[in-house]
Amino acid sequence: MAEFTMELNDEQKEVRDWLHGFAADVIRPAAAEWDEREETPWPVIQEAAKVGIYSLDFYAQQYFDQTGLGIPMAMEELFWGDAGIALSIVGTGLAAVGVLANGTEEQIGTWVPQMYGDANDVKLAAFCSSEPDAGSDVASMRTRAVYDEAKDEWVINGTKTWATNGGIANVHVVVAVVDPELGSKGHASFIIPPNTPGLAQGQKFKKHGIRASHTAEVILDHVRVPGSCLLGGKEKLDERLARARERAKAGGERVKNAAMATFEASRPAVGAMAVGTARAAYEVALDYAMTREQFGRPIIDNQGVAFQLAEMRTQIDAARLLVWRASWMAINGKPFTAAEGSMSKLFASETSKKVTAQAIQILGGNGYTREYPVERMHRDSAIYTIFEGTSEIQRLVIARTLSGMPIR
Repeated sequence: MAEFTMELNDEQKEVRDWLHGFAADVIRPAAAEWDEREETPWPVIQEAAKVGIYSLDFYAQQYFDQTGLGIPMAMEELFWGDAGIALSIVGTGLAAVGVLANGTEEQIGTWVPQMYGDANDVKLAAFCSSEPDAGSDVASMRTRAVYDEAKDEWVINGTKTWATNGGIANVHVVVAVVDPELGSKGHASFIIPPNTPGLAQGQKFKKHGIRASHTAEVILDHVRVPGSCLLGGKEKLDERLARARERAKAGGERVKNAAMATFEASRPAVGAMAVGTARAAYEVALDYAMTREQFGRPIIDNQGVAFQLAEMRTQIDAARLLVWRASWMAINGKPFTAAEGSMSKLFASETSKKVTAQAIQILGGNGYTREYPVERMHRDSAIYTIFEGTSEIQRLVIARTLSGMPIR
């Protein structure tokens, strides 16, 4: 087990600087254009694939970094460039995490490479959990998967929403109900292969922020997938459902479902995204405050501005500490006994919203225009307190973990 450290090693520093250079030279110059177009930035994704950033090898290298700092370091640098474009680059990773967390070795080897493709033929993946009537309340999920034993196939029906890359992805990972009586414990995750009949894109959403990232509904109408597309396999699912039924009868401990396992693994990464956006806004505000003059002196000489910047930097560093701690704990198998993963996302996402708002205030009227990037950064930061569990849900998870109450 790697010791927890706040010091990146030489290899990590080299990767960080490489990512920062890509974010500065490729992502940032394209950010305003793709925000206005509200379209998937394919040219930027292809550039990321050419240099090796959008690839299974790079993602795996960071994901399995035993210090736990690979993924949060990468997310911070890419989202420092621009949140919408960065999410288009890393959005496939959530589906990949779903397979890595719940799939067999064969499933991982078969499907994760197909989620990325290669530099000459870029692919995308989508993780589909939320529904129109089931966002934070996963127990209300209605998408149903029924096993056809005669054909060894699963038949899936339902509607998913808020899916990053939904409908345009090559591979979809869909969470569905297999045993309605067990609530959230009766869920399972399924791979939907490319060009599977019955899967279609529904509404594409026009969003407040992260507008370069494609977000849409996914419609599943009698979608049939082979039994091998059930993540983890049927034997493992049957064992898990049997344990859940026994514990339900006995009123025992909860059983973690596949969607919750994916979210727990990814929440510190979302916190790192928020840190990147907050840091970007802080740096713009600091530079502006040091160069903008009013009453014959830089505005940073005014205590009101200086103290805001001091608070912004302190909160960003504190958020990064929480994210890195949770990431280190996760990779080293340390349980989140105090919901440390949720803590990191909660604090970092709220920090991003606050810091980007303060950046607008420091820039004044300029900050409110699209001539300066902090306006876009503030719009982008709003999503961090919403997706993969709202701030309210994070507080609930933390409180129930501390009290020992069940998290449904």
